Amino acid sequence: MATTVRASATKPPAKGVPMSPTRKTALVAGIFYLITFISIPTLALYGPVKNHRDWILGSGGHTAVLVGGFLEVIVALASVGTAVTLYPVVKRQNEGTALGFVAARVLEASMIFAGVVSLLSLVTLRQGLGAAAGANAAALVTTAASHVAVYKWTFLLGQTLMPAINALLLGSLLYRSRLVPRILPVMGLIGAPLLISAVIAKLLGGIDNYTAWTAIATLPVAAWEFSLGVWLVVKGFRPSPITAAMDAATTRAAHQDVAV
Repeated sequence: MATTVRASATKPPAKGVPMSPTRKTALVAGIFYLITFISIPTLALYGPVKNHRDWILGSGGHTAVLVGGFLEVIVALASVGTAVTLYPVVKRQNEGTALGFVAARVLEASMIFAGVVSLLSLVTLRQGLGAAAGANAAALVTTAASHVAVYKWTFLLGQTLMPAINALLLGSLLYRSRLVPRILPVMGLIGAPLLISAVIAKLLGGIDNYTAWTAIATLPVAAWEFSLGVWLVVKGFRPSPITAAMDAATTRAAHQDVAV
């Protein structure tokens, strides 16, 4: 009696669930936020420039300043990227506040560029010195001091004050919309007033640029931005009426395109 061998049925390979538009938005925004932290090495790269007299009259290299400037340019562009990416989502909570967040990010990037230009101009000045350095030492030191002062003030306003303003704007939007766990924007909302007070104290001559109070005030805002970036990359937005409406609108648009 012949036996029939039946081939075992093969299951088709499982297909991955496509990433929703809001998940893609969260991923891109999170990556931009994490990129903004690549400028941390500039604290060491710009170290020699702080002693502007020795640096402008010295004969060492200036590669560290060029690398630092390049990193800060990337940070400025990534900062704008965070606002542009998040705007279509957070504007559904409050369009005016969301637009203010975009404007604040653009202003922050502009200040970063201004600071980088001041240091790159100093590098150009140093490159063109040659034998004239000794004869014009006093004037060169004064010029170098002015360039370094411009950078310090743009850093204070652009990379210290503006992140606090951004934390207030975006933090309030994310806190009310519940797109991320509320503990994340709470860190920013707590840290922002502390950081603003430190900047005001510096502007009024009460403290130096780098003090224990400034460091303490910076930590909550830095933790807020870093934790937000990690959360958006790993988890994305939490389910909410905003994300549901955006995904539904995208689905309707896709069906209309197919129908046409």
